[in-house]
Amino acid sequence: MFNHFAPPNLRYSFAFLIASIALSSLSLPICAQDQDKDSAGVIASDKATAKDVGLPIYPGSKPRKDKDDNSPAANLGLWGGGSGFKLVVLKMESNDSPEKIAVFYKKALSKYGPVLDCSNPPPNSAGVSKDDSKTLTCGDDKPDKGGVLFKSGTKERQHIVAIQPNGQGTFYQLLNVGVWGSK
Repeated sequence: MFNHFAPPNLRYSFAFLIASIALSSLSLPICAQDQDKDSAGVIASDKATAKDVGLPIYPGSKPRKDKDDNSPAANLGLWGGGSGFKLVVLKMESNDSPEKIAVFYKKALSKYGPVLDCSNPPPNSAGVSKDDSKTLTCGDDKPDKGGVLFKSGTKERQHIVAIQPNGQGTFYQLLNVGVWGSK
């Protein structure tokens, strides 16, 4: 699902396109963000930390570089006038099993609220009204075959962990996605 980034020269163009779409959607509710409402700015970097993504790094993990030697991280954002978009991604790998990493991240994600297991999503009718704009759902998100996908937070501020078996170890990705705006 989130396994591949565009080549570095296209990555930033894609980020600005996504950010423009997000900013043009002014009917989004306001949510907590890291940027001041009265400021404006842009972030486009291939460097990100555990603090940026809002989740700890699984012990003993190392950054994963793809065969194309793309960066194992992306930190993209655009904000101004009370609206904004943020995407932080870290690609990591570990020699431990996907099950051990899944247990670790299910606990880590719980600080943002209930953890959805999109590998086994609950039925859509599980007490979520269609008018509840802040309730996070799996939607169409699902892991690649054999993987696990967890989500926590709200629709406006999501933390996502995608875990895949990788030979004798595990490949996983940590995402922090935020969109905010004013009505």
